Amino acid sequence: MRSGSALALGLLGLAVAAAPACRPAAETVDEEEARLRALLDLPAHIEAPAVPDYNPLTAEKIELGRYLFYDRQLSANGEQSCADCHLQELAFADGVKTPIGSTGDPLVRNSPSLVNVAWYTTLTWASDGLLELEDQLLVPLTADNPVELGLNDGVRPEVLARFDDDPDYAAMFADAFPESDSGATLNKVSYALSSFVRSLVSADSPYDRYTAGDKGALTDQQKQGMSLFNGESFECFHCHGGVNATNSYRDYNTTEEQIQYPFFNTGLYNVDDDGGYPLYDQGLYELTLDLDHRGFFRPPSLRNVGLSAPYMHDGSIETLREVVEHYAAGGRVIEEGDYAGDGRVSPLKSGLVRGFQATDEEIEAVVAFLESMTDPTFAENPAHADPFAY
Repeated sequence: MRSGSALALGLLGLAVAAAPACRPAAETVDEEEARLRALLDLPAHIEAPAVPDYNPLTAEKIELGRYLFYDRQLSANGEQSCADCHLQELAFADGVKTPIGSTGDPLVRNSPSLVNVAWYTTLTWASDGLLELEDQLLVPLTADNPVELGLNDGVRPEVLARFDDDPDYAAMFADAFPESDSGATLNKVSYALSSFVRSLVSADSPYDRYTAGDKGALTDQQKQGMSLFNGESFECFHCHGGVNATNSYRDYNTTEEQIQYPFFNTGLYNVDDDGGYPLYDQGLYELTLDLDHRGFFRPPSLRNVGLSAPYMHDGSIETLREVVEHYAAGGRVIEEGDYAGDGRVSPLKSGLVRGFQATDEEIEAVVAFLESMTDPTFAENPAHADPFAY
């Protein structure tokens, strides 16, 4: 578990438009890093991701993972795929507050966008223990409370046999894992899906072109919004800094000492005026059982955020403008009901969420800047698309 270091809220102090600088200037790109860069077709301003040694990234695993991601055969009842909760045109989010699993079980957290997840230090909204995609993907695959895809011990052999019995899949598994002749296994499924998800790279938005040196890529309004975003009045950059617009960031050259594991309470709730969140989802507290961690969630990347509404961990804010207004207010006030409370005065709220004065023009400028992170080529890239649709 990473709860100690996860809550060290040291600030990166990076402007969003600044490229990462984890690699010493004199260090050259090694052979594996160069291979990753070529495989993922990364532009110069994007560092290669960190990939675990036990699951090296290959084109064959990426392609197998793409098929598995879109295949409803991967759920126990054949009713749902990963892609049903992660739609490419919505930056691999799903456009609803919270999703429903394959057996009808409701989930309590919003389906997160999968844009550039290979660069996160922790995965999911509020876990300080899921540090690699290979481990995180086992949760939607096998969880039983709530059920997502439902690959429990009782049905797993039957589900995996569907792929062994399919000659095309058998060939893809053999190509992806040439040193193994065991056919489809849960680990292989997880490794292939992880490889595909690592390939979901967004790096061609107006924001990216500006970062890469094209100073005409942003409008004057977007530049104003970027200045406000990175200023000490709005303070957005303290949680959403760096090229991936989140301080939960690592890359191929990031050292252990440089990694941060940030989680924040943003004043979204203040149940009973003690800082609490709804009992069905209290964030990091559910793992650490530290009462001070109630409402602690990881800051997501803001890349393609214009496509991934609704927002926050529970999908409870509809629009980007409302998100900016939430932070301008310094928290949310819920007047009545089970979750009534004034998030602005929550004793657990991050000191970075202090509220600020903002005109309509300034709020619209920040929204315009956030929308400049939309990468239309990502949402239409055939390499990420449903292979069964062709």
